[in-house]
Amino acid sequence: MNNPALDAVNQHRLHDLAKAEAERLRNEAVDDFWRGANALWQRGQTTAQRSASRLQARLARRAQRHITPSSTGA
Repeated sequence: MNNPALDAVNQHRLHDLAKAEAERLRNEAVDDFWRGANALWQRGQTTAQRSASRLQARLARRAQRHITPSSTGA
């Protein structure tokens, strides 16, 4: 009833399908990882740029306060 040749062919076909599915899932996982890593990096960049801008503004205000009193006192 069972033909060993057909069983072997089916087993090879299923194995090939499983390998193809595993590769697809692996590629999808890698893409998801890098998409998440890029999003995290971009958020970090945005936060760093915002912090740098705030620091620059704060230093400019501080420098202006230190310049203004000495120029009026002279």
